[in-house]
This record gives sequence, structure tokens and C-alpha cells, in this order.
Amino acid sequence: MNKTKNIISKAAIDIFSKKGYEGATMEDIAITGGLAKGTLYYHFKSKEEIFNYIIKVGMDIIKEDIIEETEKESNPILKLRALCKIQLQSVYKYKDFFKVIMSQLWGQEIRQVEIRDSLSDYISILEGYLKEAIDNGILKKGNPAFMAHLFLGILMSASIYELLNAEDPDIEELLDSLMNYVLRGIEI
Repeated sequence: MNKTKNIISKAAIDIFSKKGYEGATMEDIAITGGLAKGTLYYHFKSKEEIFNYIIKVGMDIIKEDIIEETEKESNPILKLRALCKIQLQSVYKYKDFFKVIMSQLWGQEIRQVEIRDSLSDYISILEGYLKEAIDNGILKKGNPAFMAHLFLGILMSASIYELLNAEDPDIEELLDSLMNYVLRGIEI
């Protein structure tokens, strides 16, 4: 990402997290980034284009982190734990980015549908780990796609809880609780 696009992305995330998508303007983003509006429009034609860009780049970064960490594990349960750890660490590291995602998950606007679509890769990763665990006899038999959606829902709820409540999180303690509560329900 070039320097100017990085500045724009950070400014946009800041504005979207504070004002919401509807309340944000290109002018707000330009002012926050310390850029002329012309510079902003040179790189992006619209607020929606900026929004789509930051979602794609942000999700790609998180997916890369997940793949990098989970490749170190051979046990599918440890892969799930690593995925959860990256997710929760990312909530703290990219707090405003997650606020933007959470605020736009529901609805039928194109950007909202695209956010849900961007989660499909994430769900596929989860589904693969769950299928592997089922195939290895670690988890009860079930529909891995359905289980992946349930798991993501629980993980997103934990992320929202953390966004709203935690000041100085203990990620390992949170992970232990999350994995215990989730897996005791589906573990053999």
C-alpha cells in the first residue's frame, strides 16, 4: 500500500468508526488525513470505494495472520485456538477497524453484503479446521459449514464483548474460556 493510501485508510477507519458510514464524508476523511480533497479523489472516486478498500485490505491482513499462525499447528483444535487468538488480538490491535465491520454487518446495502461476502473466506478456513477435527474423531459428527457459522458467531460475540468491556485483556485467559465453552458442547 502506498503512503498516501495508507494515510487515507487510517483516516477513513477513524472517521467511519466515529461517525458511521452514513455520517462520514470525503471531506472528513481528507481533513483527518491532512490531505487535500483533490488528493483523496485522485486515489479514490468515492467514500464507498474507500470503504471497500479498507475492508478488503483489513480482512486480507487478518487472513494472512491466521494462515501464518495456524500453519504452525498440526492439531485442528490448536488451529482453531490459533485462529481465535489472532481474531481476539486483532480486535485490540485494530479496534476501530472492527467497530467499522461490526457496524456494517447487517443490512442489504452493497457494502454490507460485500462485508458478509468477505467473511466467506474466513468461514471456509474455520470449516476446514472443523472438518479436519471431525474426520480425526476429535469433534462430534456434524455439518462443518453450520458449525463454522456457529463458531464465528460465538467468536464475533466474544469480540464485541471485548470491544465494549475490556481495558487490559488477558488473551490467554479469554481463549481458554472461549475454547472451553465452545468445545465442551461439541467435543467427544
